[in-house]
Amino acid sequence: MGRKDAVRRLYILGVCAVMVIVNVALIFYVLNHVYNLGFRTQLYLRGHIFVLAFYTGVFLFLGNVFGGLLVGFRRTGEVIFSCLFTIIFSSVFFYLITAMLSYRFPTPLPLLAAVAGQMIFSFAWISVTGEVFRKIFKPYDVLLVFRGNSIRGFIEKLSTRRDQFNVVGKISTEEGLDRVYSMIDKHDTVMLWDIPGVQRNKIFKYCYKNSKRIYVMPKISDIILTGSEPVHLFDTPLLLIEGSPLQYEERVIKRLMDIVLSLVLIVLTSPIMLVTAAAIKLSDSGPVFYRQVRCTKGKKEFKICKFRSMVVDAESKGVAVLASVDDPRITPVGRVIRSLRIDELPQLFNVLKGDMSFVGPRPERPEFIKKYEETMPEFEYRMKIRSGITGYAQLYGKYNTLPYDKLKLDLYYIEQYSLWLDIKLMILTCKILFTKESTEGTKQRISAAKEPGDGA
Repeated sequence: MGRKDAVRRLYILGVCAVMVIVNVALIFYVLNHVYNLGFRTQLYLRGHIFVLAFYTGVFLFLGNVFGGLLVGFRRTGEVIFSCLFTIIFSSVFFYLITAMLSYRFPTPLPLLAAVAGQMIFSFAWISVTGEVFRKIFKPYDVLLVFRGNSIRGFIEKLSTRRDQFNVVGKISTEEGLDRVYSMIDKHDTVMLWDIPGVQRNKIFKYCYKNSKRIYVMPKISDIILTGSEPVHLFDTPLLLIEGSPLQYEERVIKRLMDIVLSLVLIVLTSPIMLVTAAAIKLSDSGPVFYRQVRCTKGKKEFKICKFRSMVVDAESKGVAVLASVDDPRITPVGRVIRSLRIDELPQLFNVLKGDMSFVGPRPERPEFIKKYEETMPEFEYRMKIRSGITGYAQLYGKYNTLPYDKLKLDLYYIEQYSLWLDIKLMILTCKILFTKESTEGTKQRISAAKEPGDGA
């Protein structure tokens, strides 16, 4: 199995290397034969290497963030979509370099032609190599070890990624550890799902001892431990978990970044906000903004501000009701601004005020928080930092992802926090804006009187 994984990785590395070389070559041609002629000081070998090194670095960075280089690991369509974003953003960066070297904005037509060539090649290359990958490298045959009745929903999730996993067997720990061990011996890949800590620890060690490939569903405590710091005070290892996940200097830098970015974006998007406000007002003469009580750091309540996308008094009965797919309460104008995320723009003022941050857990309603905490007391952990417009759970989850899974994603962000992670998530948000599934509502209408999902 080790050799097969090595060949798999080598294949992906080769595919990515060819894709990067071809994309850089097209940019080099435009740089050398078109834009270089218009520079005040023409570039020679070192100058070309310098510019192309910057472009290649940006291309690799964005390819990693967007997932445009993950051929074989993700669906072909998703990789192509991500690669297109990588090409576009990298090309914008390259154009800015040429503008600085030219002391003017040169014609973008040659660059657009190169971008078109990059897109055509990348589309064909990813499609062909992705198909070859699936023929050569079959999905992992997985043994699913579980306990309880929640396994059905997880199997449905696995069925959506048949390109990666093939569940060839499953066994409950209720059948006894000896029976579980005998099944593990027959498989190379094991997935541990929702197993009590004591049993999971024994099974995990058995898998590790026998060099099995292990996938584990983490507990809340496991995710918190990912943010621990090793401490060496004596000859016994210790792990330190800080009560406050962000250090003082991290909080200051994060707040300064929020203030600067919110001011810049308010100025840049003000024409869009003015047009949206006029469209909402002219459509039904109702209020332009929709304000709702949400909770942020320390359960502090504030009023989140959005452009109104539903009819007036959408929750006239006084009970919070989530938006559902094809919700009749959404107005025609509201359907447009929700699909384009324009309804979220007024939250920039919440960020400027300090109620929210750009990146953080989604701000939730007090009534839903109370409901969540009845079954998940750990839900309050996600309010150790300010809520955010975008965040780890918003990007890697879906609108209708289970609250417990969203909690894990939020806690992972809190424990792994860094300025670099914030920048990465903000860049990735640009891609998510163009995907449908992250904004779709729940399939059923859910209220706070029932089991809640995510906030509207």
